Amino acid sequence: MSVATFVLRRLSGGLLVLLILSFLVFALLAASPGSPIQTLLGTRPATPELVHELRGRYHLDDPFALQYLHWFSDAVRLDFGRSISVQPGTPVADMIYGRLALSAELAVYCLLLVLLLGVPLGVIAGIRHGRTADRIISLLATSGFGAPVYALSIVLLYVFGVALDWFPVYGAGDGFADRVTHLTLPAVALATVLSAVVVRQARAATLTVLRQDYITFARLRGLGPRRVLIGYVLRNCAPPVLTSAGMLLIAPLSAGIFIEQVFSLPGAGSLLLSAVTSEDVPVVQALALLIGALVVLVNLLVDLLGFLLDPRVRLHTAGEG
Repeated sequence: MSVATFVLRRLSGGLLVLLILSFLVFALLAASPGSPIQTLLGTRPATPELVHELRGRYHLDDPFALQYLHWFSDAVRLDFGRSISVQPGTPVADMIYGRLALSAELAVYCLLLVLLLGVPLGVIAGIRHGRTADRIISLLATSGFGAPVYALSIVLLYVFGVALDWFPVYGAGDGFADRVTHLTLPAVALATVLSAVVVRQARAATLTVLRQDYITFARLRGLGPRRVLIGYVLRNCAPPVLTSAGMLLIAPLSAGIFIEQVFSLPGAGSLLLSAVTSEDVPVVQALALLIGALVVLVNLLVDLLGFLLDPRVRLHTAGEG
């Protein structure tokens, strides 16, 4: 199967998921308590002019299916209407652009820490299977996996932000260096938990590769340990490890709600929480749809990466075709 065919199949599936998600997201307006017009009014006075404007803007006099088509056509152009209560009258797209960018920066920073920490420790644990290093790394991974992100964030905030005063305790900072400094503690809190997943995956992949016949043949040919490690072990461990690490890029988008609250970060998670609390349906719709689109995109990239790195995937998909 060619790369183009593989991408086309995955992209078609992703677009179908997004279409279903968009319909469910649009249904939030109809499912909200009260009538749609009451939801869209929020705390604003129900003047005849405003009611008429809202009914025309959201096509409330049309059938439900036609309302969805109008909303979907606007959403494709990133027009999600205006905020009701979080920032009344402000275009939703203008509100969430910077918020999503900050959450994406936190996710990328976290992923880099996870790869730099989790992959080497997992490989070491696999190579030293059953020895002291393996036991210590496995214990640390189990502890990190079970640590609540919210509690760990508070501990890091107090120790390194308040007691030692090494890092800022709130805000996102201005400029690249200042932004990195402000996002370090949140990224470390997330990476501590997520690294445990990568450590386990890398350890299991390393153990599996070390038991393969080609590793034994490589050693019998007189290849040095470094060449075996780099050329055979790491190369064959890469596909499953990178796949799991890529999927972890999505995790900060959900766990970020707690992280952003602790560190007072104006990201997408805190905006979503504010929108849900204040029943700002257009903002909730926009964030739910955009986060869903990011999840589909990350899944597509992870599948493509696995397809390119692992020949067995290509053979399997070719057999299915």
